[in-house]
Amino acid sequence: MKSDIKKSILSILSAVSISLIATATQAQQKTTTGFDQQRLSRIDSFINREIKVQHIPGATALIIRNGEIVYNKAFGNADVATKKTMQLNNIFRIASQSKAITSLAAMMLWEENKFLLDDPLSKYIPAFKNPQVVVAFNAKDTTYTTRPANREITIRDLLRHTSGIAYPAVFSDPNMWAMYQKAGVPSGIGTSASTLQEKIAILAKLPLQHDPGAAFTYGLNTDILGYLVEIWSGQPLDVFLQKRIFEPLEMKDTYFHLPKEKQNRLVTLYENIGNTLLPVTHPIYEGVDPDFPKLHGTYLSGGAGLSSTIEDYAKFLTFYLNKGIYKNKRLISRKTIEYMLTNNLPEGTKSSPFPAQPDDIQFGLSGFSLETAKNDYLSPLSIGAFRWEGAFNTHGWVDPKENLIGLFFTQEYLSPYWRIGEEFKVLTYQAIND
Repeated sequence: MKSDIKKSILSILSAVSISLIATATQAQQKTTTGFDQQRLSRIDSFINREIKVQHIPGATALIIRNGEIVYNKAFGNADVATKKTMQLNNIFRIASQSKAITSLAAMMLWEENKFLLDDPLSKYIPAFKNPQVVVAFNAKDTTYTTRPANREITIRDLLRHTSGIAYPAVFSDPNMWAMYQKAGVPSGIGTSASTLQEKIAILAKLPLQHDPGAAFTYGLNTDILGYLVEIWSGQPLDVFLQKRIFEPLEMKDTYFHLPKEKQNRLVTLYENIGNTLLPVTHPIYEGVDPDFPKLHGTYLSGGAGLSSTIEDYAKFLTFYLNKGIYKNKRLISRKTIEYMLTNNLPEGTKSSPFPAQPDDIQFGLSGFSLETAKNDYLSPLSIGAFRWEGAFNTHGWVDPKENLIGLFFTQEYLSPYWRIGEEFKVLTYQAIND
């Protein structure tokens, strides 16, 4: 009897011991990425609260550290009216996050000696020869006077947004906006029946906002780069991106125009009116259909025309974090990636006020804003980190020092809650515990 009791006690102790070891092992596995799981749960509370108060319809969020997925969740709805639940494979309009992809395409061709960074743009598109700068603009009749620019636009200017070319949109300089609208320059988001060649020929005839190199002015520069990719490669932009970037990086859901079988995964675009979320049913950004990813136009906007999933864009950022390699495949050299992620704005370069950017902005040849010793006070990102966002409230960054990637995607037009992306950053960094 005593022997049986002793065996029973030993059995229980053994089971408890195994359980404790298993629990300890699980805890160790959870912390190999250096994140506190309890602190990470604050992200859930934050996103659910933003959905509840109708700041956003839903979202997907992804954190990767040391090559492991730390956090990967979907919240809310992809379509509120039909109560279609947000899924991790939902497709989002990534707008200006397209720029990094097109910039990579251009720099791949730079490696192939198709151009030099300080070549004049007019060498490849002669219509840009002898650029003019606007001096005075009459808002009543949209007439203007000009003077010769102090130099030509270079390819480097396009990559770093110092050409003096703006956007024809509500967030741009109102004079440039009016001028572009009258001439029929596209907004750079969406698609149209025109081609890149046709619209860029119109843009080339218009004056610049300022002399090339004089300021950082966010504009249609990357759309022009997309056209140059076509000229240099002899391929349509979508074909080049598919063959040279999307297929090697296994980005299976990134397109200018979604295939019919994937269109049901596109998240509905919303806007906040009177503190209420409503689906966008009117044209956006100067006449663009909000469902432009489902259309099949011929203007391929390298600056803002792509749609993607959070998983696909994570693969793209992983490639950058690995300095040009994805799954042992090198697409571009380490030195080129490092050069692209080096500040290319000359000391003292100011940002134009439309759209507003901090004067301490540091920008490379990559389509990303850079975290340097000069502007490190602006965010929790480490020096050496890089980031950019999309106009419909999609956010992504890479922090090489922390071996960290963060992504937050939602879908809103002219969102008053842009801070959500910044708050997601804060909540990510506060959960690091190593």
